[in-house]
Amino acid sequence: MSYRELATRPVLAWSAVTVAGRLPVAMAPLALVFLVRERPGGYSLGAVLAAAYVIGEIVAAPVLGLRLNAERARPQLVAGLAVGAAGFAGLGLVPGAHPVVLAALALLGGAGPAAVPGGLRALLTSLVPERAVTQAMSMESVLTFGIWAAAPALVTGLALGVDPAVPLLLMGALMGLSVAGLWALPPGWQQAAKGDGASTRRALLRAWPVYVLGAAGLTLLALAELILPALLEQRGIGIGWAGLLLAGFSIGSAVGAFAYGLRAGWPGTLTVQSLVLVLAVASGVALVAVLPSAAGMAVALVAAGLLQAPASLARNLALRELLPPSALAAGYSVMYAAVGAGYAASGTLAGGLLKVVAPSTAILWGVGLTGLLILIGAAGERRLVREREDGDRPRPRPQEEASEVSEVSEAADAAVRNVRR
Repeated sequence: MSYRELATRPVLAWSAVTVAGRLPVAMAPLALVFLVRERPGGYSLGAVLAAAYVIGEIVAAPVLGLRLNAERARPQLVAGLAVGAAGFAGLGLVPGAHPVVLAALALLGGAGPAAVPGGLRALLTSLVPERAVTQAMSMESVLTFGIWAAAPALVTGLALGVDPAVPLLLMGALMGLSVAGLWALPPGWQQAAKGDGASTRRALLRAWPVYVLGAAGLTLLALAELILPALLEQRGIGIGWAGLLLAGFSIGSAVGAFAYGLRAGWPGTLTVQSLVLVLAVASGVALVAVLPSAAGMAVALVAAGLLQAPASLARNLALRELLPPSALAAGYSVMYAAVGAGYAASGTLAGGLLKVVAPSTAILWGVGLTGLLILIGAAGERRLVREREDGDRPRPRPQEEASEVSEVSEAADAAVRNVRR
């Protein structure tokens, strides 16, 4: 199936809702920093607000994802987006409020819509035939990386050119529009018979290696985004290059996602693809730490971006293979939380290391953390493959088992008679 066949009214409506709902998510961390940067200790307070926002996402995504009702998901998605819109609008309306109030609103902004990305992905795959799922998820990835590439420039332009509160107000309005847009989409998606809560949780826990590889992939993105300005200063390169280099990474990711969807199947299993691609991205980020020129860094970052999106797509497709249909939305939400945790862990490590080592060394330590996560995820993936192979082996049917037992019994009786003779 080609990308042209995705140009249907439901998919286009889904795309509009996704842009309106995800652009605020991409804008949030930087918008929170700009909101309070002119207050005493503004940058530290901005980091705290961003941390509260991410914590809200990480904690709420699996909890709310498990509660999504597939066939009637719209009310839950509406409620989540409405809470997020209220949190962002509140931050924009009372920017001078006490830090505790701002942190609570940031927490709401992160927690409310935390399960929406997983729900929208499950809804997207229900809008297209099974053979087009890879192309649909590739299209989603292209859209997401485009959003993330545009968000920093939009926040910076509005915060510096108009007012620091304007990005938050715009984010609240966009989420409100996405709520209205949900009525242009089906109320939910069909699924197979749903198991009980315990079986769903077991299925989600069984897929833990995929979540670990997802976290590994986002640790690399955190390293590229958070340490690059300091690394440029270390190399004597103008810090203004940071935005262009990160834009190159995002554009490379969008191109990589589009290219991945051009083929129905790539060599190797999805788990092997994900593992190899994450290792390649890690190599690209490590090169950024040791290359001396901006041109070399740009090439390494674009190459890493080209492979980052296919790695993410392979992980999500592998998760889709591992989980029963009834657990997919919850699984996507848990993945969302896992990658957020990977980003936060890498950012925390990088911030601590920058106090004691050079930026290039901090990046290499972060790549080492990624390598450890890759090893853990690969070991778990190997175990899952063995379990799947064992489960696929044909077992004798009851009639065959009874026949085999009867034959063995007759042979044993004959042997006893021969001995007696």
